Amino acid sequence: MMRSKGTPFHRAAAIIATGLLCLFSSSAAAQEVSLAVIELEGSPAEVEVGYSWLGDGTDSLLGIISTIDTLAYDREFSGLVIRLKDTALRTTQVEEIGAAIQRLQDAGKKVHVFAEGYGTNDLLLASFADEAILQQGGYVSFPGLHAEEMYLADTLAWLGVKAQLVQVGDFKGANEEMTRSEPSPQWSQNIEGLLDGMYANIRAMMMQGRDLSETELDEAMRVIWAASGEEAILSGVIDAEVDLPDLRAHFEDEYEAKVNWVSDPYDTGESSVRVSPLAIFSGVSSQPQQAVHIDHATIAVLHIYGTIIDGDSTSGGLFGGGSSVGSRTIRNAIETILSEDLIKGVIVRVDSPGGSAIASEVMWQGIERLKSEKPVWVSVGSMAASGGYYVLSAGDKVFVNPSSIVGSIGVVGGKYAMGELYDKAKINIVERSRGPMGDLFSSTTPWDSDQIAMMHSEMRKTYDLFTSRVVDGREDIDLSKTAEGRLFVGSDAIELKMADEIGGLDDAINGLAAVVGISDFDVVHYPQPPSFEEMLMEQFGQFLRSPQVAVNFNPFEKMLRSMLGESRYNAIVDSLNAISLLQDEKVLLVNPRVIYFR
Repeated sequence: MMRSKGTPFHRAAAIIATGLLCLFSSSAAAQEVSLAVIELEGSPAEVEVGYSWLGDGTDSLLGIISTIDTLAYDREFSGLVIRLKDTALRTTQVEEIGAAIQRLQDAGKKVHVFAEGYGTNDLLLASFADEAILQQGGYVSFPGLHAEEMYLADTLAWLGVKAQLVQVGDFKGANEEMTRSEPSPQWSQNIEGLLDGMYANIRAMMMQGRDLSETELDEAMRVIWAASGEEAILSGVIDAEVDLPDLRAHFEDEYEAKVNWVSDPYDTGESSVRVSPLAIFSGVSSQPQQAVHIDHATIAVLHIYGTIIDGDSTSGGLFGGGSSVGSRTIRNAIETILSEDLIKGVIVRVDSPGGSAIASEVMWQGIERLKSEKPVWVSVGSMAASGGYYVLSAGDKVFVNPSSIVGSIGVVGGKYAMGELYDKAKINIVERSRGPMGDLFSSTTPWDSDQIAMMHSEMRKTYDLFTSRVVDGREDIDLSKTAEGRLFVGSDAIELKMADEIGGLDDAINGLAAVVGISDFDVVHYPQPPSFEEMLMEQFGQFLRSPQVAVNFNPFEKMLRSMLGESRYNAIVDSLNAISLLQDEKVLLVNPRVIYFR
């Protein structure tokens, strides 16, 4: 039996809203069944991030999956209702939650999904359930896939900025958004293939889950790009339309019994710290964070989540948004894992577009060191691209989801020459340098052809090291088909020997446990979430001395999120954060593309 330990990953994911309890209070009855209700809202974080005093309360993906798996062997419950509420699920999250749903169904329990409206990934998740229910008067939208890319070369030229980004890998495409007005033929081929793979996966998911043929799905998609409940039922993609206050009666008819709605049956009693902004200091503890005590056979999960950077991990980049994973933080976590004899194996969970070339190599070295003493497998979340794939290559066995994005074996680097911008802004720059290369990274002067050739030569060395690491770890890989910056979905990566098996984190954990011969074990996640004090210091730094910081919640960021939408905003911010690494490092293993799939 697998058990989570150290952080409350097993905590149920916002099980049943208070309002729902008020609507559906159950009375004693001779025959009664219990249903758990999980409410999914927004986009679940990959892992718990510790304390949340200003967050939205969204639970982690691993917490949601752990709750569903716990329900599978809890005899108190006959089924599960998943309430979707303004979700922004990624396809890989759907695949992993869907796998947990299937395990629950294998245990003989029913799963129902209820939503006021179904978008593409909502409908994909519902396809795993026994019943998909739409709020009466709601909508269903399943138009297919759409990708948007931003090309900013003309914008930069208008501003007076010249992007000089050199890449190694014809299909890499990482420099094109800043250096071109439209995609190159190689990048178009790359992204078209990726889109084909993603579209094939979501079609396969719908056909299998809803028992539809190719022809039936084609017919349905002509209707359900914007469909009413009645149209969606006739198309075979949902099962029923029910008004929320009638949902209890609907299930009582189905189960032929009284329904008991249970709120958060696995609540640990640990609530997030929530304090008044004016009393933000009152929760700060002077005690250091306590290390997890391991007293049982354990599988460790080491998370490589976000843009890869040197130094310590952060919860957000220069432009806000996604987190960054630091090489120092990961190496410290590896040393902690190595010191624990009861840790019998390690899963490296990768969800990263890459980043610093140096930090990627440092992490690779650390995993190689770890692998010399303990078995190390890899599980890919949404992405293991560029530096993320670099790190992945150190693992003994690699699991991917069907829609995971992997590859982008290539290198990009360069600088931005802003001399014309300075002139337009009437900014006078006085430069002084010493040494033959002292002014190589001047912000005012573009490189000449010799300097570009020199940079390309240096980057080629990084590329050669990258590919050698990949070949060492993936002996059967054919670089002529997989390198040069090419991207693939997980299902294609298996055929290309870039990964070994389709499966989520749970599959990797249980598979490794079986190999090392343990059946009753704990799961501990590294790095440990920061303490409340550490999170405060990271977010506010020295400004903690000023109470005025409590009212500075960045309304501009909120406005952009509202205008662009969560997925598009995060894609743009992650790209900007990746590119901002060029301020400190001139060679990156990253795929900093502004691509938005919907």
